[in-house]
Amino acid sequence: MAATDPAPVTLVLGDEELLAERAVSGVVAAARAVDPSAEVHDLVGGKVTTGELTQLTSPSLFGDRSVVVIRNAQDLPKDVITEIVTYAKQPSDDTVLVLAHPGGVKGKALVDGVKKAKAAVITVSKVTKAGERLDFIKGEFRRAGRGIAPDAAQALLDAVGNDLRELAAACSQLAFDTDDKTIGTASVARYHKGRAEVSGFNVADSAIEGRLAEALEQLRWALGTGVAPVLLVSALANGLRSLAKVAGAPRNARGAQLAGQLGMPPWKVDRVKRQLNGWGPDGLSRAIQAVADADEQVKGGGADPAYALEHTVQVIVASRNGR
Repeated sequence: MAATDPAPVTLVLGDEELLAERAVSGVVAAARAVDPSAEVHDLVGGKVTTGELTQLTSPSLFGDRSVVVIRNAQDLPKDVITEIVTYAKQPSDDTVLVLAHPGGVKGKALVDGVKKAKAAVITVSKVTKAGERLDFIKGEFRRAGRGIAPDAAQALLDAVGNDLRELAAACSQLAFDTDDKTIGTASVARYHKGRAEVSGFNVADSAIEGRLAEALEQLRWALGTGVAPVLLVSALANGLRSLAKVAGAPRNARGAQLAGQLGMPPWKVDRVKRQLNGWGPDGLSRAIQAVADADEQVKGGGADPAYALEHTVQVIVASRNGR
């Protein structure tokens, strides 16, 4: 079956980050399926300059095709937005342009303009309900050619929490670690009681708790076994966000009430409380900034994702206890 050309301009709209990234990757993959030699230019909205899109989409003397991805499109300067909207009205036959925008007011002129220009739109809906997260888990196993029993899906959700990246990584490792056609509760329980394989969660916990040598060893093992750098960054970010949430929670809130306010299972709240020992506001701020920098680097802003991750782990550990 022949590959089908994606639309010349596609707007991925929505702030569910994992699903938005997958949508962008799907368009890029479709373009590369049509032309495996197509060059991909991955840009960040706030850094795109006037004329850059025109340069990247100009016809090649050799007829080469290209894919231009602009992430965080809400941060594009006004003159660049004007340039993109004008381009979207008459896009190049040799270029596939993908714009990722989280929605909201910022950069709305871009959204309205490219929609009016008849760009393809992929809307990514926020996953907010427990039932939707259970459907997401089941979908992850279908993607892997497997199934999961309803009670096992609930057990996995209870164990991992609401973050889609964590859920996706947990589903991926469970599918890899087990041979069952349909995953049951026994497999979920066995996995979460501790396996030799390393996930981003292990790396994040070790770094946040100040165990540098262990965190770096786990990081290298995770990278070596195929854990995507973007998932490792997400796990580090999630761990630090959890610290910030619990640190900022009302001191008089307890137990289930606190878990409900924070959107975390009670066991996770208890664990994060223990992890908070040694952390202060300044150190937490430095660590969060380091992860934000690493996020940009693993998404195309840096040449070596592994080095960026190792440096970030070192900054996180050094930021604990205010060092």
